[in-house]
Amino acid sequence: MPEIWRAGGSNTRFDPAEIAALEAQGWDGQMFMDSQSLSADPWALMGAWARESTRLKLSPGVTNPLTRNLAVTAASAATIQMLSGGRAVLGVGRGDSALAYLGMAPVPVARFEQDLVTLQTLLSGGAVAFEATGERGDGPASHSLSLGARPEATQLKWLATSGLPKVPLDVAATGPRVIAMGARLAERVTFSVGAGLDRVQWALDLARSARAGMAGTGPSYGVQVVVVCHPDDATAMDVAMRMAAPLARFQVMQGSAKGPSKGHQNASLQAIRDGYDMNRHGGVHEQNRLTHGALSPEFVRDFAVVGTPEACTAKLLALRDAGIDRFVIVGPGFYPPEWGEAADLFAREVLPALR
Repeated sequence: MPEIWRAGGSNTRFDPAEIAALEAQGWDGQMFMDSQSLSADPWALMGAWARESTRLKLSPGVTNPLTRNLAVTAASAATIQMLSGGRAVLGVGRGDSALAYLGMAPVPVARFEQDLVTLQTLLSGGAVAFEATGERGDGPASHSLSLGARPEATQLKWLATSGLPKVPLDVAATGPRVIAMGARLAERVTFSVGAGLDRVQWALDLARSARAGMAGTGPSYGVQVVVVCHPDDATAMDVAMRMAAPLARFQVMQGSAKGPSKGHQNASLQAIRDGYDMNRHGGVHEQNRLTHGALSPEFVRDFAVVGTPEACTAKLLALRDAGIDRFVIVGPGFYPPEWGEAADLFAREVLPALR
C-alpha cells in the first residue's frame, strides 16, 4: 500500500483544523517548502504540526545543503523526530528557489554525494570533520581561541539519549547520477521525472541498477507528481496547464532532459527552459506567463495526472504497480478557490482507491 503525501508550498500554514482534516482524509505525510524568501520556515512549522498531529509524517519538501550547515539540518530533523515521536523524514535535494533567491545555483552533483554521506553519518550519531558540514564563511577558526581543549569534529551527541529511530533520508532526484546516488545512500528516493510511465520506469531501472550487488532491500521509491482531479476534464486541463511548468522545469533547468522522451515533449520543455520566471515561483495560478500557452496539451497530459477521479486513479495505480511506494501529490491545496467541493475530490475518491 503506497504512502500518500501532500506537497507543501508557500501557502502551507499552521492550522489545527486543517491538520485534523488531513489526518481524517487519510493522508500519510505533509511536506513543507524550504525557501526562505517564499515560505515560512519549515522547521518551525513542522514542530507545530508535530505537536498538533498524531499520525502524519513530516518532511521538508525539500531542503538543500547550502542554506544551513549540515549539522544544523541534521539536528533540526532529529528534533522533529523527537517532537513527533518518530514521524520525521529528511527530504533533501541539490537546491532550487531557496538558492536562487540568494543568488546561487544548485549544489554540484559530486559535492551533493559527499553531503548525503555527511548527513547520514550525523543522523546516525557519528562524527564528521568540520569541513564536511559546509562553508564556514570568513569567521576565525576555533583554534584561534585560548582553550585547553576544543571540539575536533562535529557530532550530535544528544542523539544517543533520544531513544528514537534514525531519521530516514529522502533524496529528491531527477537526473541519472542523483537517482543512482540516492539509491545507494538513502532510505528513500523521490523521483521528480513526471508521471509518464516510461520515465518513471526509467528512473526505477536506474535506481535498481545502482543497487545491484549491494546488501539489503534498498530504499523505498516515490514520485512527485502534479495531480489535477476534477469531474470536468477541460477544467482540469486548464489548471494543469498552469501547474505543470514548476515541476517540469527540473528536467531542463541545467541542460537537456535525460531519459526517454516523446517528440512532442521537446518543444514544451524548451519553452519551459527559455521562459520560466523564477520571480513568479510559488504563485501557481498567475506565474510563468511565458510558458503558459507554450505547453502542448499532450505534454501536460503525459507529464501530469489530469482528469476525472477514475482517470487519475488509473494512472496512479499503474505507477504503483510499476514499483512506486510513495506519491507526493502536487495539487490538492493549490486548486482555485472557486472549485468548492471539487477541490477535495482527490481526497474523497482517489486517495481511498489507491489503498
